[in-house]
Amino acid sequence: MKQHATVASTADTCKTIEVAVVEERQHHHRSQPLLPPQSIKLLPVPIADDNFDFNYSCDENGEEFFIPPLNFSMVDNGIFRSGFPDLDDFPFLQTLGLRSIIYLCPETYPEANMEFLKANNIRLFQFGIKNCKEPFVNIPEEKVREALGVLIDVRNHPVLIHCKRGKHRTGCLVGCLRKLQKWCLTSVFNEYQRFAAAKARVSDQRFMELFDASSFKQQSLPFSCSKR
Repeated sequence: MKQHATVASTADTCKTIEVAVVEERQHHHRSQPLLPPQSIKLLPVPIADDNFDFNYSCDENGEEFFIPPLNFSMVDNGIFRSGFPDLDDFPFLQTLGLRSIIYLCPETYPEANMEFLKANNIRLFQFGIKNCKEPFVNIPEEKVREALGVLIDVRNHPVLIHCKRGKHRTGCLVGCLRKLQKWCLTSVFNEYQRFAAAKARVSDQRFMELFDASSFKQQSLPFSCSKR
């Protein structure tokens, strides 16, 4: 199932992301042919560096479209989350006007991704958190706190948070942000589970439950996606 996304800018740090999922249509009558799905056509964005080789994707008619990274979603105004972006995702990421990326893996950032950051003047913040499976999960609270401090600093917005799949490490950081935004635990867990799905970890949810956001009180952020 392909996802095509459009981006409409409402302010420098306020983006509206609309993702259309192409669903399979069912036959109402066996004699009636299946109509082709409709995709969303996107306008090309300006290239920051003409010498940088972006990998655009085209449909059968030669129309360009942008592909969001795995598990991409808007978290709040100027805050996005996803899995690890690859070359096909770069044109889409460029439409977000990113100022920063928060990378939650310990591995070195790939050279192609670094070239993209340099070409678009995007700052990289890396907080190396190892991906361990239960029952050996050890989430370093100090690194999560440092990452959260970067995340809530509006000078770094628009910002993209990502790890490998955009599930556990990214989900924990977003969950801690939600606690800062005064979300109830049920809503925090529901959002986490929506991305982690069958891979949801009890240890991650316990970490979010016990996370103390009181030290960020002076920087507390309201949930603002509904604001214009």
